[in-house]
Amino acid sequence: MKKLVLVFAMFFLGQFTFAQAWEGKGDQKVQIGLNGWGNGTGLTATYDYGVSKMVSVGAGANFYFSGYKDDNKDNNFFVFGRLNVHLQDALSLPSQWDVYPGLDLGVLGNTFGLGAHLGVRYFFNNNVGAFLEAGNNGSIGVSFNF
Repeated sequence: MKKLVLVFAMFFLGQFTFAQAWEGKGDQKVQIGLNGWGNGTGLTATYDYGVSKMVSVGAGANFYFSGYKDDNKDNNFFVFGRLNVHLQDALSLPSQWDVYPGLDLGVLGNTFGLGAHLGVRYFFNNNVGAFLEAGNNGSIGVSFNF
């Protein structure tokens, strides 16, 4: 029994060791989570694609259920493009961690929307991690590596 526990422990520790939060050019991430503040409370989904060692571009959508910006129910969605600068190498972070400031630009309801965030990702293994983005919009959720 002890050998079985040891084998499983080694396997799971090995998975943590090989987690890669940011790989640079060609890297693809999908994030799904909850919006807690900013333009409203609701759900968020984003996609990021690495165009260089430090920069990713992507798109996203937030759908709000309450707390709409300016108390206007027309502001119940935000569809946007995004740009992130990944600081993993610049900050000499372990491979499981990624820190990235970014901008969102798009349509908020029937008006223009602009967002800024500081994001953090931690990957538990090669495929699944957690993220937190704080700024004028805030979200927390699960990140997937493709």
